[in-house]
Amino acid sequence: MGRDPHGFLNVAKNVCHTYSMVARDQQTGELGVAVQSHWFSVGSVVAWAEAGVGAVATQSIVEGSYGPLGLELMRAGKSAPDTLKALLAADNRADVRQVAMVDAQGGVAAHTGERCIELWLD
Repeated sequence: MGRDPHGFLNVAKNVCHTYSMVARDQQTGELGVAVQSHWFSVGSVVAWAEAGVGAVATQSIVEGSYGPLGLELMRAGKSAPDTLKALLAADNRADVRQVAMVDAQGGVAAHTGERCIELWLD
């Protein structure tokens, strides 16, 4: 498996990974969100989208309100960056959150809290 001076490869064998993405098609304006994880049925808490409004993916230690509240703020006219700032400002556990969002105009915002699990491989 190659050189591993920090011992991360041993950790990686036992870590379960989740990844998600949000997207907007520039030509059609269609929005989407997807998630993949070893955890069963995470889509019900990670992925949120509404046509003409935006898409939100929240993972790590999930705050389930990020999806509906994020869409509500974007529906009211806030951009994805402003929406994310508002959600993080109201969350006393933002340091363990991971969230990405895109609004209907193509604005994007993402956050990985400083206490989220990071894995760096050489």
